[in-house]
Amino acid sequence: MPNLPDVVLWSIPAFVLLAVVEMVSFRLHPDEDAEGYEAKDAATSVGMGLGSLFFDFLWKIPILAIYTALYELTPLRVPVLWWTVPLMLLGQDFFYYWSHRGHHVVRILWASHVVHHSSRKFNLTTALRQPWTSLTVWPFYVPLVVAGVHPAALAFCSSASLVYQFWIHTERIDRMPRWFEFAFNTPSHHRVHHASQGGYLDRNFGGILIVWDRLFGSFAAETERPRYGLTKNIDTYNLLKVATHEYVSIAKDLRAARGWRERAGRVFRGPGWAPGTAAVAVSSPAGVPAPSPAPEPGPVAGTVPVANSAPVAKSASA
Repeated sequence: MPNLPDVVLWSIPAFVLLAVVEMVSFRLHPDEDAEGYEAKDAATSVGMGLGSLFFDFLWKIPILAIYTALYELTPLRVPVLWWTVPLMLLGQDFFYYWSHRGHHVVRILWASHVVHHSSRKFNLTTALRQPWTSLTVWPFYVPLVVAGVHPAALAFCSSASLVYQFWIHTERIDRMPRWFEFAFNTPSHHRVHHASQGGYLDRNFGGILIVWDRLFGSFAAETERPRYGLTKNIDTYNLLKVATHEYVSIAKDLRAARGWRERAGRVFRGPGWAPGTAAVAVSSPAGVPAPSPAPEPGPVAGTVPVANSAPVAKSASA
């Protein structure tokens, strides 16, 4: 069994420190155009993150059993070497894209992932707002295990992806250098993903790399200031309601359904699906057209462009 570190556990002090730094930056250099921080919202995000640590530990027991059984059955083996780890990270990132996209287009999967999108703020604590029902993710990574990737190596790659995605939950960085924006997921790309207006819905699913979105037609550039949250916000800081509200909505729809075809649609079609409607984008209102990939834009109003190879924090609004 590969001896690989738990990068999420080791990164927790850095998560806390960077979130505090971001909070202080908003206090010292407020930005009227940014959502910034709100105490109850930030506390809810942190609470959901702490809860996810507990529930993820529980879910790992059956998931690890399944992965281990599959790993023992396959004759293939991918050794953990300096040159295979980047390849495993690439493979994990590819399947993460499809897992993430699937969790936006299938309602029962969205019921888990919606937790992460339920904040109307966008800051580093938003990255900690994780679901308590992550049991829905494991099937997407079965091909890697069957291909010979050890479950511990897969866990390491997934943790590395999660750590990478922490820093992109911020409005304090406008854009990275053009080459970086083309290949990697960045704060600008991820702001689009968390936006709730029609032209931005169901875009930019990538984890570390954004090239998957460019290849599979789900990329959109940031051209207008995002409005964060859901198309129908939940207006609660109750952790249990945040974690389960979509499951409750599904149950209500199933009780009101008129037949098994409708029941199946309420569970397995998109979150915006209803009888008599065409398939719509995930979490989008019926009839919202999917946008064509937009060209790389100039700076968004209220932000400061990056002129060199280092990320630049946004200054106070004029």
